[in-house]
Amino acid sequence: MTEHPHPEAVLTPAPIPECGRCHKPEPLCVCDSIAPVENRLSLLILQHPQEQDRALGTARLTALHFKDATFKIGLSWPSLSKALGRTVHDPSRWAVLYLGSAKVADFDTDRTVVALNRKGEMEEGQRAILRDLEGVILLDGTWSQAKALWWRNAWMLKCQRVILGPTRPSRYGKLRREPRRDGLSTIEAAAMLIGSLEQRPDIEAALYGSFERMLAKYRQAQAEFPELRDRPKPRRDYRRRKRA
Repeated sequence: MTEHPHPEAVLTPAPIPECGRCHKPEPLCVCDSIAPVENRLSLLILQHPQEQDRALGTARLTALHFKDATFKIGLSWPSLSKALGRTVHDPSRWAVLYLGSAKVADFDTDRTVVALNRKGEMEEGQRAILRDLEGVILLDGTWSQAKALWWRNAWMLKCQRVILGPTRPSRYGKLRREPRRDGLSTIEAAAMLIGSLEQRPDIEAALYGSFERMLAKYRQAQAEFPELRDRPKPRRDYRRRKRA
C-alpha cells in the first residue's frame, strides 16, 4: 500500500538560507553593495536579545558600513569598556541616542543633533560638546526593549545624551509603524547621527541607499516568501512609557 505524505509536510516551505555577514534571509541581502567607510566616531550598537526581526531589522547591516563599529547582543554590561571590548577612559565623550520624550522641535534651534543634560534641557556649548565626542551608542529593539537596555546599564548615565531631529518620517513607511513620528530605524539613526557629527554626507547617502535597497527587496520578496512578512509591533510600548 502506497503511503501518501501528510498534507502539512507537503506545504511546509524549506528554510530560507541566510547571509553569513548580515544574517538576513538571502533574498534581502545587500552586502554585495556595502563598502565599509572610515569613521572618526566609533559606533557601538547594543541589541536586545529578544529582537528577532531578521527581515526588517537593520542593526547588523548598520555595523557593516563602518570600519570602527561594534555590534553586541545582550541585556547588560558592567561598563562601556566591557561592552565595547576596549578601555574607555572618559564615557562622557561618548553619546547615547536618548529615548526620553524630548524632541528637537521643542527647542529653538536648527540643529539636527542636540545634546541634552539630565533634566532633558538643551546643553550650553553644543558645538564644543558634539565636536569632542569619541563615539556614539545606539540601542536596538522595540521601544520597550531599548528602554530595558537603558535602565539595565547604569553606566550610560555617564554618557552624553543626544537626540535627533529628522526632517522626514522613517523610510519604513507602512512596512513598520514607529511608536512616535520622529522614530527612525537603527540604520537611519546612525546615518543621521554620524553623518551630521562628522559632516559626511557620503555616510548618510551610503546608509540610506542600503536601507532603501533592502526595503525594495523586501517588498519584492513578500509575494514569493510569505514567511518574511513582518508582524506589526504593538504601539502600546510607547504609550505606556512616554512619561518615563
